[in-house]
Amino acid sequence: MDFSADDPAPLSWTREQAEGLIAWAERSRQAQGFAWLDDTGRQRTEQGVQTWITSRTTHVSALCSREGGGAAAELAEHGVHSLRESLRDPEHGGWFSTVAFDGAPADTGKAAYQHAFVLLAASTAASAGTPGADQLLGDAAATVLDRFWDAAAGLSVESFDRAFAHGEDYRGANSNMHMVEAFLAAGTATGDPAWARRALGISDFLIRGEAAAHGYRLPEHFTPQWEVVLEYNRDRPGDPFRPYGWTPGHSLEWARLLLHVEAAVEEPPGWLLPAAEALFSTAVEAAWARDGADGFCYTLDWDDRPVIHERMHWVATEAVAAAHALHTRTGESAYAELARRWWVHVRTCFVDGDRNWRHEIDSRHRPSTTVWSGRPDVYHAYTALAFAAGTPIPGYAVLGAGAPSEGSTNA
Repeated sequence: MDFSADDPAPLSWTREQAEGLIAWAERSRQAQGFAWLDDTGRQRTEQGVQTWITSRTTHVSALCSREGGGAAAELAEHGVHSLRESLRDPEHGGWFSTVAFDGAPADTGKAAYQHAFVLLAASTAASAGTPGADQLLGDAAATVLDRFWDAAAGLSVESFDRAFAHGEDYRGANSNMHMVEAFLAAGTATGDPAWARRALGISDFLIRGEAAAHGYRLPEHFTPQWEVVLEYNRDRPGDPFRPYGWTPGHSLEWARLLLHVEAAVEEPPGWLLPAAEALFSTAVEAAWARDGADGFCYTLDWDDRPVIHERMHWVATEAVAAAHALHTRTGESAYAELARRWWVHVRTCFVDGDRNWRHEIDSRHRPSTTVWSGRPDVYHAYTALAFAAGTPIPGYAVLGAGAPSEGSTNA
């Protein structure tokens, strides 16, 4: 181990790694956006150019450009241009899920998950002053509100065909979680408090309602009437976007997001911090080393038995980001100690020199491809590095220790 376990994420290292992530992202630059990379950094033509990858890379590049410009600023501008010109559907509006390397539409479905990331990328890029981002933000905000936002339910619907004529018979927590993130960033970029109120409404239903009702284990899959489907995808447990069971990594991500909601809304309700802590502690107790080896088991069944034992880099990075955020919010040293412990795990098992970060390992910490193949994403890793370094992210504010947290849990 070539680092200190007492300080496994010093500022010099986090900055060096952030620069490395941008250099990795630069390898994915393609005429239509940003491509899926394999383990060696080669573009995978068969995956096409996907909107969620292009959006997340644009978001990260825009964040980095706020700190130093240069190559990151150029990547952010390329991403904004690609989202405006290559991945957007000029006929029906909204964004294709995937285009081929030659620009031909490959997957013409319109999904909330992808559109949440377009809105996030546009909001971050607008906050960073990226050329063209304000126009992209206006288009993305209008599309999300007009096509995906169900004002009566206070939640996002899931997906449509190309013409937005037919919707999917499914509702999902994952896409709504990323809408919360995007709404917070949009609120920061536009100054419109309605975005934070929408984010609070989604959080209230999914966390104060559904997660609390299931012992702070969040159900992810629902009918169009928002009835829970606990057995969804039991026969396809390793689905990369809709796995069976509950996903502790999302609980850790939600724990942090609730703190951002608390900081964003006027007169935040008192349940947000206790819920964030309950999500965090439940996920850690249930998933960390559940099968005897260090790491977070990816998915669990409703009796907390591991379903997918593999460890994902995004889960570990969300764990450290949540621990940093909870330490900032509460001042409790236990959260800082967990962040240190998990940074050691991340550096030992996932960080791979100039090859970006391994995305998946098995329970014996060997490379695995059960759920993910290649290394297409820098978004989660960059978020964790930003929290370790104290780098501000638009929409990701956290109240400081000592801020009032009492209040009615029914507020």
